[in-house]
Amino acid sequence: MKTKSGFVYELSQERLNNYELLEAISEIDENPLAISKVVKLLLSEKETKKLKDHVRTKNGIVPVEKFTNEITEMFQSQGETKNS
Repeated sequence: MKTKSGFVYELSQERLNNYELLEAISEIDENPLAISKVVKLLLSEKETKKLKDHVRTKNGIVPVEKFTNEITEMFQSQGETKNS
């Protein structure tokens, strides 16, 4: 699959069907820093590095908003795929 910004990714059913992922997602409202735990459960180290590099600025910064927007879009596209 591909995000609107052009990041190509693949989410395995095994990773998506992980109760610990669900727990981590539910923690985000109370603790926005839990997004890092979600990412570790959702993507492999290699995919996480690719995503960071994809949103990285010319100054070497990985903007939190851009990074979380990509993760959010990945989840939304999974819901759209299931509903299609």
